[in-house]
Amino acid sequence: MKKSLSSKERARTAFAHQEPDRVPVDYLSNPGIDARLKTHFGLHEDDHEGLLQALGVDFRYLWAAYTGPRLHAELPGRVIDEWGIHRRWVEHDTGGYWDYCDFPLKDATLEFVESWPLPSPDDFDYASIEPFCKQNRDKYVVAGSAGVGDIINSTGMLRTMQQVMFDLIGDDPVFLRFVDRKLAVVLEVAQRILEAGRGGIDMLYMGEDLGTQRGPLLSPKLFRKHIRPRLQPIVDLGKAYGIPVMFHSCGSSSWAFEDFIEMGIGVIDTLQPEAKDMQPALLKERYGSRLAFHGSISTGGPVAFGSVEDTIANVRQVLQVMMPGGGYALSPSHQLQDNSPTENVVAMYEAARKYGVY
Repeated sequence: MKKSLSSKERARTAFAHQEPDRVPVDYLSNPGIDARLKTHFGLHEDDHEGLLQALGVDFRYLWAAYTGPRLHAELPGRVIDEWGIHRRWVEHDTGGYWDYCDFPLKDATLEFVESWPLPSPDDFDYASIEPFCKQNRDKYVVAGSAGVGDIINSTGMLRTMQQVMFDLIGDDPVFLRFVDRKLAVVLEVAQRILEAGRGGIDMLYMGEDLGTQRGPLLSPKLFRKHIRPRLQPIVDLGKAYGIPVMFHSCGSSSWAFEDFIEMGIGVIDTLQPEAKDMQPALLKERYGSRLAFHGSISTGGPVAFGSVEDTIANVRQVLQVMMPGGGYALSPSHQLQDNSPTENVVAMYEAARKYGVY
């Protein structure tokens, strides 16, 4: 048996394409299953750290919270963030979700977009970054989220997805100007976060959904024209600080992996195994020597719709394919959904600990 590593050492080793003591493990969830897991482990509803420890999670995430003035007017029944995105809560049989609505920039003019209030990089809480890194010095600390750098999704929340598709095809100046204004803020905030971390941040995390279940969401030509050059400065920022960049992309996105490699992206997140050309064996064989992977446990698979035995078998199968040679961290492909049975999720993490040992 190999020497036991800290979470930081374990993930660093895996993402360097070497075999650690066991596979690194991550956790993503919706509120419903998160609350049930805390009840299962006898934890207080606010004890997120306790749950991560109970599940054996190696990763800890941070970003700078916005602390500036309210930039957009409040509306009844809506939550409106500093970017002006409108959300409403929609209940369903097993919980609920935040629905994007109203789309205040759908019919915007160039002049309107120029005057649209955006947060200042000065108005984020960077003071909490270094203490968080010190508190989690033995964990693998990740700065960012799947939404950092995101162009299509986040702009679709303001203009509708249909309009964004038209925007990309038609080189719409309204769309492009808003995206460039927003990304300038995001890039500056990310740089200040990495600086504030004083070497305690291990990875920069960003994303852009590029696939449907059946194929690309947009053509490679459009990706290379409008998306790739606008994401490159964020990738370059991570490289400048000497840390790997993890890129989140839902659906069938392996068509873009060669571009990711050229850009300097080192780790791919989500990995929906049911999507076209996203099966673990295919990814490991085709890209495993050049990319590391984070995900592959489908939140629409056995953990949601199968038995405990099915869930364990799924975890074992993915580990058998992805573990050899390192380059893999086990994680749900998205947030575990409210309809996932508690016993399946617990079994998923128990199987990771049992069968993820090198």
